[in-house]
Amino acid sequence: MSTVSAEAVKKLRDMTNLPMMECKSALAEAAGDMEKAVQILRERNAKAQIKRADREAAEGRIGTFVDEARQIGAIVEVRCETPMVVKSEHFIALANDLARHVAEHNPATVEELLTQAYAPGKTVNDRIAEAIGLIRENMKVARFVRLTGSLGEYVHHDGSVGVLLQVSGPADRQLLRDVCMHITAVVPTPTAVRREEVPESVLAQEREVAKAQVAADPKNANKPANILEKIVEGKLNAWFKENVLVEQPFVKDDSKTVGQVLKAAGVEPIRFVRLKVGVLN
Repeated sequence: MSTVSAEAVKKLRDMTNLPMMECKSALAEAAGDMEKAVQILRERNAKAQIKRADREAAEGRIGTFVDEARQIGAIVEVRCETPMVVKSEHFIALANDLARHVAEHNPATVEELLTQAYAPGKTVNDRIAEAIGLIRENMKVARFVRLTGSLGEYVHHDGSVGVLLQVSGPADRQLLRDVCMHITAVVPTPTAVRREEVPESVLAQEREVAKAQVAADPKNANKPANILEKIVEGKLNAWFKENVLVEQPFVKDDSKTVGQVLKAAGVEPIRFVRLKVGVLN
């Protein structure tokens, strides 16, 4: 077995971020050839990825990326196995790297994302395999969304939920971050940006709930139909104010609605994407 210098091991470790002993082993197997050692490590990582593929990846975190100059951004959910890994700097970096890649390369599906080139001679799946080889847990991309335009983003401190927001024009980055934070934190979570955008199925369900509440109230027993209908509409209006983004009281100043805060800044909200680990919105 050839002698492997400490300098070469350090160089390979800096290139791959893998443990020193694994780098030393790969260099020894490659007889000191750096490129061959990198390939050996990738093959080992690929085997580790296959070995762990059947393990349940029920934990995870949200990663985001926004490039103001190019007006591109993305939000991605990446899964892992344990809560401890969610807090790992390597897993956090992976989630954010993948969000950046999605924003910059615009894959149509997770499958396409995995096959895209990440770096010379390396695919996105290789990047994930490297993280698996380092952390020794199953990891996978669950979903992602890419947006263009004037964007803001926010990820909760534990990584469990994040938001990507699109508005009509340039706006203060901190303001957009605050509105994204509002969307992550407010209860109930907004159903739509505006009331006209609430899905008809949701609106129909809420109308039936309101009608049932009105009918069950003894005080309404002898009221005419037109009055009962007005009461139902009043309940729906109250629901809109609780569930529609622009009508919700802003969490940082509940004397104003989110819509009023954004309008004062000269912008209108267009769309938001809120992802929570393991929860389909």
